[in-house]
Amino acid sequence: MKSRIAPQRGVALIIVLMVVALVSVLATDMASRLQLQVQRAMNIKDNNQAYWYAMGAEQFARKSIDLLMQESREKIALDQPWTQEFMYPVEGGTISATLEDMQSCFNLNAILDAGSTNGTRDAEDTTNAEGNGGNRKPKSKRNGSANDVTPAMEAFHRLLLATEFNISNFAADTVRDSLADWLDEDDRMRPYGAEDSEYESREFPYLAANGLMYSQSELRLINGVEVKWLNQILPSICVVPGVTELKVNVNTITEERAPVMAGLTGLSLQQAKSLISSRPQEGWENVEEFRSEPDIAALSLTNEQIAWFTVSSEYFMLHTKTRYNKATFKLTSVFHAPEGEMVRVIRREFGGID
Repeated sequence: MKSRIAPQRGVALIIVLMVVALVSVLATDMASRLQLQVQRAMNIKDNNQAYWYAMGAEQFARKSIDLLMQESREKIALDQPWTQEFMYPVEGGTISATLEDMQSCFNLNAILDAGSTNGTRDAEDTTNAEGNGGNRKPKSKRNGSANDVTPAMEAFHRLLLATEFNISNFAADTVRDSLADWLDEDDRMRPYGAEDSEYESREFPYLAANGLMYSQSELRLINGVEVKWLNQILPSICVVPGVTELKVNVNTITEERAPVMAGLTGLSLQQAKSLISSRPQEGWENVEEFRSEPDIAALSLTNEQIAWFTVSSEYFMLHTKTRYNKATFKLTSVFHAPEGEMVRVIRREFGGID
């Protein structure tokens, strides 16, 4: 009898040890999961707080632009307070924001010279930085002969050639015509352009947008654009949502964006840089004063080219970066400040690179 009880006691002990081990594993796993959930909740809280800090900076910028428009709508220049970088410490983190004039760069949506829509597709368009052009429906007619080269297309071509990145004439022709084909509504291909057949033949196929762009990052989708110089030309170009008018403020162009001046006027890159560096500190009072500059007066600018220039602006872009504890948040907001109306946000992009 005793010989039979001894093995049973050994089995019971093993079972108890297995139960204890299993409970220990479950308890450890539950503790790890709980710790993970707590950390996840803290991350969500921190990210939400960083997001609301960014939205607060956006509201502050909206009021600042409204005040700027009330005080000096007729002339916007780089010597005004709005150009200063804003940095502000807050509880648990910091807010940094920079405001830039969207009319100091080349609006890609204007390459077909279709005129101005005086607004955007929606009063407030919230979109990711990575746009997909293949599913859009255009709102306005932008057709013409497949062989037409508009003055704005010529200006964009000169802009590409004026950069310091040795873009060949053929590459500039290809990008110019392909961009025009991307924006127009028809499927007629320009001499150096590309339509659906070109994009469908690629390893990862897509369609031409046949509509306006939402973000300058879409340029990477255009036939002929090369990665080696794409990032370098991005500072000189922009996309004003829903607007096909080309208006450039000569008072807010920086030397970094000298290719824009060279493209619009026909000046060399060096002449454009010299013109910008010699600009009065408070900016030119009007377009006529700008046109009286010797380098500009020596050019035979057409009426259409003259109409591209202005000394005022109504589109601005705010770059905001916030930090709260270990969370960071980046927001890019585009403002429209039309005369006689409230300043409003027409596009938001979340994330992006520094």
